[in-house]
Amino acid sequence: MIAIIDYEAGNLRSVEYALKHVGAECVVTQDPEVIQNASKVIFPGVGAAASCMANLKRMGMDKALLGALDSGKKVLAICVGMQLLFESSQEDDGVECLGVFKGSVDLFDFPEEQRVKIPHMGWNAVNFVTPHPVFKDIPPESEYYFVHSYYVEGNAPEVLAATTEYAGKVFTCSVARDNLVATQFHPEKSGKVGLQLLKNFLEW
Repeated sequence: MIAIIDYEAGNLRSVEYALKHVGAECVVTQDPEVIQNASKVIFPGVGAAASCMANLKRMGMDKALLGALDSGKKVLAICVGMQLLFESSQEDDGVECLGVFKGSVDLFDFPEEQRVKIPHMGWNAVNFVTPHPVFKDIPPESEYYFVHSYYVEGNAPEVLAATTEYAGKVFTCSVARDNLVATQFHPEKSGKVGLQLLKNFLEW
């Protein structure tokens, strides 16, 4: 059974449907005991960093997530879930995050004359920098769906798993270490290659 952590940060049902499509047994839950007993855990998220962190702490989901990581369970974090794993975010005038990885989450900042649209929203090619079981059988430069205004900056290079480019800026779009892998993009909204990634996570 895969536990999908529900901390009122949206995007839960699409993750659930995509997992069921690839044959997973899964449950959306706010119960720390269910998370503790799950075989694997998914930490999704859509929304602002401050409210997401506040919800995590209020509901005790931060401790449940960190407990799952400490126990060695395989964990996949998605979008805001990935961002909250870092030390801090610039969003909402600065937010202290979980600090699982070193680094910060910063607002995209482009010269005004470039007229770059923020948020970054749509399909972009992903460059898999480091081999990982979750990326198995996914062609190089496969396109995944993104929607975000903030990106990971300054993370330790040893956790870098994949990058993508937006308006000439190359940024981290996936990190991995031990039993944890995280993506800025949304595999559950990324068609065939997204489903392949989720299937790989099941088999990891």
